[in-house]
Amino acid sequence: MPEVIVARHAGFCPGVRAATERLARAIDGRRAGERIFTLGHLIHNEDYNRSLEEQGVTAVSAADLPALAATATPVSPVTVFIRAHGIPRETSALLAALSRTHAGFCFVDCTCPFVEKIHRIASEASEGEGARQHLLLCIGSAHHPEVEGFMSCFDGEKYVFADADSFGAALSGVLREKLSSKVPVMVAQTTQNLTEWKKCQKLLQNLCTNAKIFDTICNVTDLRQTEAASLARVCDGMIVIGGKESSNTAKLTDICRGLCPDTLRVADRTDLPRVRPFALTHRKVGIAAGASTPSEIIEEVHKTMSEMENFAELLDSTPIKTLNTGEIVTGTVMHVTDTELQLDLGAGVTGYIKAERVTDDPSVKLTEAYKPGDTVEAKVIRVSDIDGVAELDKRRVDSFKNWEKVVEAKEAGAVLEATVAEVVKGGLVIRYMGNRVFVPASQSGVPKDGDLAPLKGTDVRFKIIEIKQPGNKAIGSIRAVVREERRAAEQAFWAEIEEGKSYTGVVKSMTSYGAFVDLGGVDGMVHTSELSWKHIKSPAEVVSVGQTVTVYVKSFDAEKKRISLGYKTEESNPWVIFTSQYQVGDVVPVKIVSMMPFGAFAEIVDGVDGLIHISQIAMTRIGKPADVLEIGQSVDAKIIEIDNDKQKVSLSIRALLEEVATAEEAMPEDAAVEEAPVEE
Repeated sequence: MPEVIVARHAGFCPGVRAATERLARAIDGRRAGERIFTLGHLIHNEDYNRSLEEQGVTAVSAADLPALAATATPVSPVTVFIRAHGIPRETSALLAALSRTHAGFCFVDCTCPFVEKIHRIASEASEGEGARQHLLLCIGSAHHPEVEGFMSCFDGEKYVFADADSFGAALSGVLREKLSSKVPVMVAQTTQNLTEWKKCQKLLQNLCTNAKIFDTICNVTDLRQTEAASLARVCDGMIVIGGKESSNTAKLTDICRGLCPDTLRVADRTDLPRVRPFALTHRKVGIAAGASTPSEIIEEVHKTMSEMENFAELLDSTPIKTLNTGEIVTGTVMHVTDTELQLDLGAGVTGYIKAERVTDDPSVKLTEAYKPGDTVEAKVIRVSDIDGVAELDKRRVDSFKNWEKVVEAKEAGAVLEATVAEVVKGGLVIRYMGNRVFVPASQSGVPKDGDLAPLKGTDVRFKIIEIKQPGNKAIGSIRAVVREERRAAEQAFWAEIEEGKSYTGVVKSMTSYGAFVDLGGVDGMVHTSELSWKHIKSPAEVVSVGQTVTVYVKSFDAEKKRISLGYKTEESNPWVIFTSQYQVGDVVPVKIVSMMPFGAFAEIVDGVDGLIHISQIAMTRIGKPADVLEIGQSVDAKIIEIDNDKQKVSLSIRALLEEVATAEEAMPEDAAVEEAPVEE
């Protein structure tokens, strides 16, 4: 006989189990004369539906409802159960109307909560102008009752795609132009293949940045598919049990067949004769089952394969694990997404940890930090014994474990580093190794009444300055670290400073007599006279607060903590620039900048002016410079003298005029232009 492994999560999902249990209670408590129906098959399983018919519960269609309601009376009431897959919005409205008008008619909604969620998403997307603005996209089976139901809740343009290939083709074709004018809202059928769903998500995200994508695959479906895939990898034969119309069973079969080619699908008891021959040809056989498969069918398949084992004993051998809120548990990672971890806690109990309860660091991607098989310790915060699931919090365990490290950091005066998580009344909250550290505003390093908001999300260095017990409360200080680092920087600065040494600093503030520059924890002052070679009225003519500048030390007093800085350099000296470019005898273009009774001053280069004496302006005597020149006028002048000691330049326009006149006088008479004869 082969080794047989039954998937832990084979059989009814929570939604199907709840629907079947509600119907079972109704059948057991049925009143005299009461007739019970299901709207369509309650679940996709032929054996189960035959069993209902034997108990007098038949399936009806939406078209049968008006006539059925008309026969209902208080003496012979009619109760209709809505299937777990849900129903279209129009059918829901019809049921509500019939229940109001017929006293003996009522209905029980057994729609799965995961399916109801998609109904809400579609309805909300259709509210107001939503139907015109949105485009509803579904990855699933277009004619499946579940899909038909929630797609009916959206009034706008909508499409259903079976897989990533058909969706990708549509994105390149019919949907391409539509996405430029509408916001896509994408959902998945609750039993959709997770791999196909992820491919579709990626295709849409690569093309559209404003898409609204909802992860609507049932957690149990996801877990069931992951578990089936794991079994298929290690078995040489797989049996997948589920109804012929069951969508999730079909997807389980495809997953298993892709990993284990020898996969047999079993619909109901009529397929049992095929099971034993299949089992005899394999060494290890895995059994998986769809969400609508009763445990009795799974048991019969298992018994058929091996009469040596009893299915009930197999289940009893694994005791039901009871979890309590607040308990610390250890689980094995079964499945990882960017939004949560799924853990096997043993004995069929599944744990879920949302991303925000795994770590406080938003930059951590769960798919990169964890992999199946990893062991994780977490605290139980909520338990559902019915569904066999527990919601966990890893941060709380980390916080407890790491609290001692916080205490040790306080005692050692250690500098810690973490990200500011929140800005709250009175200060900041930092999450350090799972623990909350409060930093009062006075310890934030921000000036009094300053804005703390810019610090949110930034990495800061801080110290623990106080521990409060009980409650594991920690008070931190950013200012203490800033103060210590500044003091250390000052000591290093004064130990290395020397005259002539250059520094790169930032202009911190300005006064009428100069600018103060932060050299990295130490301030120095650049006098106005050291900012520019030209006379300036304000430092703001040369620098601005926040500007990065290169300065050098002119002098310093370490005892008084004073530093005199220089900003202007010999290379930027206008006189040096002038003398490197021009010499006596050169003709230069100049601009008249001012006039005096004795002459006009003209700018040669920025920062160097030359004097054109009144006697050098024209060839004839003039009364004042303004008779010939005007401010702003550009003229050519000749350099006739350079006084390096006094840094003065003498210019002459007259010298150029005389040269022109001399050249004209030297021209031969025969070079004159002959006058043309006058015709009589």
